[in-house]
Amino acid sequence: MSKENKQKNFKFNPWWIYGVVGIIFLGMYLSDQSRWSVPQKTTISKFYQFLDSSQVEKVVVYNKNSAEVFLKPAALKSKTHNKIEPTDVLGNPNIGPHYTLEIGNDEIFQNKLDEAQKANKLASYDYKTSGDWTDILTSFLPIIILVGFWIFMMRRMSGGGAGGGGGQIFSIGKSKAKLFDEKNDVKTTFKDVAGLEGAKEEIQEIVEFLKNPQKYTNLGGKIPKGALLVGPPGTGKTLLAKAVAGEAQVPFFSLSGSDFVEMFVGVGASRVRDLFKQAKEKSPAIIFIDEIDAVGRARGKNNFSGSNDERENTLNQLLTEMDGFGTDTSVIVLAATNRADVLDKALMRAGRFDRQIYVDLPDVRERKEIFEVHLAPLKKVEGLDTDFLAKQTPGFSGADIANVCNEAALIAARNNKEAVDKQDFLDAVDRIVGGLEKKNKIITPEEKKAIAIHEAGHATVSWMLEHAAPLIKVTIVPRGQSLGAAWYLPEERQIVRPNQMLDEMCATMGGRAAEKVIFDNISTGALSDLEKVTKQARAMVTVYGLNDKLGNITYYDSSGQTDYNFSKPYSEETARTIDQEISILIEAQYQRAIMILQENKDKLNQLADILIEKEVIFKDDLETIFGKRPFDKVSHEEIV
Repeated sequence: MSKENKQKNFKFNPWWIYGVVGIIFLGMYLSDQSRWSVPQKTTISKFYQFLDSSQVEKVVVYNKNSAEVFLKPAALKSKTHNKIEPTDVLGNPNIGPHYTLEIGNDEIFQNKLDEAQKANKLASYDYKTSGDWTDILTSFLPIIILVGFWIFMMRRMSGGGAGGGGGQIFSIGKSKAKLFDEKNDVKTTFKDVAGLEGAKEEIQEIVEFLKNPQKYTNLGGKIPKGALLVGPPGTGKTLLAKAVAGEAQVPFFSLSGSDFVEMFVGVGASRVRDLFKQAKEKSPAIIFIDEIDAVGRARGKNNFSGSNDERENTLNQLLTEMDGFGTDTSVIVLAATNRADVLDKALMRAGRFDRQIYVDLPDVRERKEIFEVHLAPLKKVEGLDTDFLAKQTPGFSGADIANVCNEAALIAARNNKEAVDKQDFLDAVDRIVGGLEKKNKIITPEEKKAIAIHEAGHATVSWMLEHAAPLIKVTIVPRGQSLGAAWYLPEERQIVRPNQMLDEMCATMGGRAAEKVIFDNISTGALSDLEKVTKQARAMVTVYGLNDKLGNITYYDSSGQTDYNFSKPYSEETARTIDQEISILIEAQYQRAIMILQENKDKLNQLADILIEKEVIFKDDLETIFGKRPFDKVSHEEIV
């Protein structure tokens, strides 16, 4: 590092001044050895005896009313002074003062000292005025050190100077929001946000309102109070807020919902007041609260918290600041959460969050755009097909795609490649979805055959069903917690029909059905399959109203209120009916899978043998055995 860079990185800390001053005072205090001795009190008559017997070395008189007596080293050894310690608290020789006394008549005392000095019974004496500045400072040094340590600890507990003066004493109620303005430039813009066209359009309108309010107010429009970004994790809600901070030419305050939470009562509400006070002073301004569910959870849902809960006080203050008396200011509140169902209804109403922008998982076209953004900094092979990568990652969020690109680069580097190619991305998808390969896992031949039959059963049933997801590859190499896996490319549907759900359930039960057909026995390897089909069947019966016996009824509550109730929204008789219908659905698809596999038992065994030999088979191997799949559609091969 050059000298110029070191100078730029050097930051002066005012605490260094306090440290230097403290060290100086401490040195002055320690250098005065007389402070480490403990003198004894004596009377004026005894002092005259010591003086007449030539035992006194030096006398220091303070303000003509008290004196300190320093004895000669030889006198210290006599029994008369056995109460005087020969050493001080540090183990050094006790140089005095050894005695202190009160002076009655200072004139007589002065004459006695003069006579003793003339008779060579006293080496010297001196007059001093106690209370000079050095004595005062050194005597108060321990108190100064304790006060300084207490101040330092209070600064550390209150945030260390972060967030608008939060480091000062008693300023724990100050807001911890980070301010972005022309001094703190954010380089993220809307161009860096791939996909999310609808969300960007609404967010851009808010930014445009702040930049050019007359365009809207001339027609009688009002500035929106707030916008809530809702969506699954990793879809780009915080990235959109960063883009707003980069695009808006107004102050932008950013903080997390947990920044309001503190162990001290009243701190959260105080921080909300301070945050809006700062924003109003710099208005027009934008406040961004990430993960607002930390402070905006619905009141009264937690049965174990009292009415004077600290979080509720913070929420009440936030509600008042967003839309209460005297809040007609140009301050817009942006917030992000992936748990909108737990937010308080008063927070969600129009007038506080006027707009609720749903940031959904990207579709295949948006995934292509996201891939192009994250592929830009990578060294990749020429002609890399981003359309193919987008189709291979259904259900992936923007954060997942970023992880895929990074993992592909790491895999390419691990294999000593100079550029990232298509296979690296496929391996990265497998690594993220399935987990790390465990080729050294000890598996017996019988277990390996059972795994091969299980996975071949999935592949066979899905190949024979119209609405099952098209197969990509099957492997019996253990990954993560699974002993084998079948990889599919599901069709991206907006609505799902019962026959499509039933085909998917049947394909999922194909693994256990294959074990039953081949071995006439089943194993515990179908646990994840059973969990999946049970959830699907329960959703068909209780959520989507797709069961004929129960009819067009749902027990799903989008508000999330039923999660906090101890009772079910249906009777015990209905609960038994639900359990029966779920079991009937699953068993029907299990028997259906067994029938399909019995009809194709030879092909199932042939596929399992190839799988045992190669450990990994692809779609081409299935076409060789079963022939071309008649249900494949063109829409699977092209981007819509």
